[in-house]
Amino acid sequence: MGWGFILLYTLAYLSTCLVLIAPLLVTLALKVNSLVGIDKAPSSLALVAGIGGLVAMVCNPFFGKLSDRTSSRLGMRRPWMVIGLVGGSLGILVVAVAPNILIVLVGWCTAQLFFNALLAVQVAVLPDQVPTAQRGVVAGVLGACLPIASVSGTFLVKLFTGNQVLMFLAPCVIGGFFILLFAAVLDDRRLAKADRPPWSLREFAGTFYVSPRKNPDFAWVFVSRFLFVLAYAFLFTYQAYYLLEKIGSAEADVPRQIFLGTLIQSSVIVVASLIGGRLSDWTGRRKVFVLSASIVYGLAMLVIGVAVDVNGYLIGMAIGGLGFGIYMAVDLALVIDVLPDKANAAKDLGVLNIAGALPGSVAAAVAPAILAVGGGSYGVLYGVAGVCAIVGAFAIVPVRSAR
Repeated sequence: MGWGFILLYTLAYLSTCLVLIAPLLVTLALKVNSLVGIDKAPSSLALVAGIGGLVAMVCNPFFGKLSDRTSSRLGMRRPWMVIGLVGGSLGILVVAVAPNILIVLVGWCTAQLFFNALLAVQVAVLPDQVPTAQRGVVAGVLGACLPIASVSGTFLVKLFTGNQVLMFLAPCVIGGFFILLFAAVLDDRRLAKADRPPWSLREFAGTFYVSPRKNPDFAWVFVSRFLFVLAYAFLFTYQAYYLLEKIGSAEADVPRQIFLGTLIQSSVIVVASLIGGRLSDWTGRRKVFVLSASIVYGLAMLVIGVAVDVNGYLIGMAIGGLGFGIYMAVDLALVIDVLPDKANAAKDLGVLNIAGALPGSVAAAVAPAILAVGGGSYGVLYGVAGVCAIVGAFAIVPVRSAR
């Protein structure tokens, strides 16, 4: 593929990361805190993020499967990009103006439903359009999107601090432009109605399942990603409260500190992702990069857990950037290599994306219990996160169909 296509694809994927990550990093936590106060905020955020994560878990493979059988004259992926963007943005607007936690929950679930439809079809563009020999490089470029989106999102939030509606909607407006531009120029796959797979309850149930007995490599990659993302979910969901409670930051300083931490981490991620993806293609190896990256990320969580000031937090974020960047660059290429059925790539990627969505709900559900057992210590919480990432590293060892 030419670099013109890769650039537009990257900008669209970056924009999708932006609309999803900006609320999770800062604005959703601050919105909840403004409605219920710091004492009730962790449990209220757990409710909102947990149920929203469950919605994402179901919707990502569902819309992936739906796009695999879409026979629209506009293509298989394009219609869902537009529908996902519009519906998700409306959900974010509801969150921004919500007067209570119930309305926040409704808005966030709506946003998760439609934005995950958008994410599912954008990820499917990789196996649709990019040949095997380029997937490591393109996956490396896409791996840099999440950190860049994180920096961009926290910067936009900081820029519009004091105006809650703009804090939520600015990422949707800016990201929406590039998503629609890519949708307009994409030479999308088209499916003839005669070739559309049959639809049944059994077929629908299969949307959410890939047999681990028949596809053990896919199952091990799923477990590894689940544990890695679980560690990440503990960090990004609760870092605002970590800074308020453990580090002792003033609430007005939290957006700036999260922006600074995200900027430092993301700068490292971008470099590590680009180099990691190219080295993976050059060596023809995936597993050793994923394993090493997960261990480094686990150690970074432990550093954040023992930090006593903002500087310690920033050092941990920088170390985490190294692990996260290499992981995101190579893991996506590894996933494509072990897909069970290339003809249903969006469906299988949707199942794999459960490992990216479910940890948010699990983290939200178990974090209050970990905090309770640990006496409210966010150091204990991030210690558990570190262990999850390290265990996830060794889950990749049994994979046999990729080096």
